[in-house]
Amino acid sequence: MISKTKLKELAVYKQQKRCDEDSVFVVEGVKICDEILAANVPIRTICATNSWLSDHPDPPTNAEVFEIDNVMLERISSMRTPNEVWMLLDRNILSSNQQTHTSANQRPLTIALDHLQDPGNLGTIIRTADWFGIRHIVCSEGTVSCFNPKVVQSTMGGLFRTQITYCDLPSYLSSCHQPVFGALLNGENIWQGPGLQVPAEGAVLVIGNESKGITPEVQACVTHRVTIPNLGGTAESLNASVACAILMAELVKNANQQDCPNH
Repeated sequence: MISKTKLKELAVYKQQKRCDEDSVFVVEGVKICDEILAANVPIRTICATNSWLSDHPDPPTNAEVFEIDNVMLERISSMRTPNEVWMLLDRNILSSNQQTHTSANQRPLTIALDHLQDPGNLGTIIRTADWFGIRHIVCSEGTVSCFNPKVVQSTMGGLFRTQITYCDLPSYLSSCHQPVFGALLNGENIWQGPGLQVPAEGAVLVIGNESKGITPEVQACVTHRVTIPNLGGTAESLNASVACAILMAELVKNANQQDCPNH
């Protein structure tokens, strides 16, 4: 069993500020922790119930492992209902363990996020990008941290298969040599005209802030303004992660059709 001193030491990581200072992040819950084990990334600490440890008799040898009960789990968990297992990981494992699974006929696609603030939206976008095989997400420096606990949980393991970069977004976009699609209400209907045609060198899709949209500085770098048609005519806007998912699907579909014109 874990000592009171160690439990107190780990409980400080309920504070995001302390995680930032120590360059670590917390992952909780059976499903996502199983994803981490499958990804074979280094784990600093595992705290788990007897039930979870019985189901996982061979934890990674590099991790310190502690058996805890539900009361102890509640002390270190930031979840309303803690779920059997808690892990502490170093942030630098992402840069060294993110995998690129781009196939020979898949065009390089990048998602760029401009001051996205909602952790749930970022997590959902990472998870959706993982589904579509889009492995690169570039975030403005004002975008919510990918290590926010809500982001980590909602990626469902996609965080470990996606390269996520934070940078000065206008500088990044102005230096890239790919078409830059910007999701804007006054853009071109994606289902009319050329739509989201992806050239061989790939493309970038920009999604803006939930309430303010794409900043003027980033808009200046957009080469193709696009919009999803409002067929209902009543809703004011789409959720950022939903809009991003629709546009990702269009990008991937069009890229695949161009690579396989006979199918």
